[in-house]
Amino acid sequence: MLAKIISNITPFTLLDYPDKSSCILWYAGCNMRCLYCYNPEIVLGKGTISFSEVLLFLKTRIGLLNAVVFSGGECLIHRNILNHIKAVKEMGFLVKIDTNGSSPTVLKELINGNLVDYVALDFKALPNKFEAITKSNLFYEFEASFELLKTSKIAYEIRTTYHSELCTIDDLIEMQNYLDENGYSGNFYVQNFINGSKTLAPLSRATSLKYEELNALKKPTIVIR
Repeated sequence: MLAKIISNITPFTLLDYPDKSSCILWYAGCNMRCLYCYNPEIVLGKGTISFSEVLLFLKTRIGLLNAVVFSGGECLIHRNILNHIKAVKEMGFLVKIDTNGSSPTVLKELINGNLVDYVALDFKALPNKFEAITKSNLFYEFEASFELLKTSKIAYEIRTTYHSELCTIDDLIEMQNYLDENGYSGNFYVQNFINGSKTLAPLSRATSLKYEELNALKKPTIVIR
């Protein structure tokens, strides 16, 4: 029986891959347990769709979609993910990866094999808060993935989720300083936590970061998304 490791498919979006139409494959399971995670049913649950079913769907989208986004959960932890991505590339789609950076070995294979076109790398926190937020000790792996992307020609972005109970404005400044010091020149995208969302851990109501607060930071590359 074919393993069903994909929780859901978003059949169409113009928001997830810059300037491209795409679908999103949501892979079940994750090796982090981020307190603010919006997808507990994906992280903790089982898949309902096999990759064979995904291929049947994608055949109907050739010429209609530009790209396929591999997301989760954490898509790169799955044993057959390289074969899945190769199959999608062979169909002519661009490939975007959403990743927490915990699988640099897999990411390196994707880059070396010209199998990925765009990467969104989640920057959860600096080491002083990383384990508390993610319930993992995978910051070194994140750094290794960041280094791979920096030295590659792959288009990529770095992003984080802002919850005022977990992350202060000073934390954001320190995270931006870390990126600056390590040669990142792109935008650092900040997504405000959406109150009322079902999350992995019970959290208090968050205060959203506002543009006027960003202007006061004098960090023009921190961008609210």
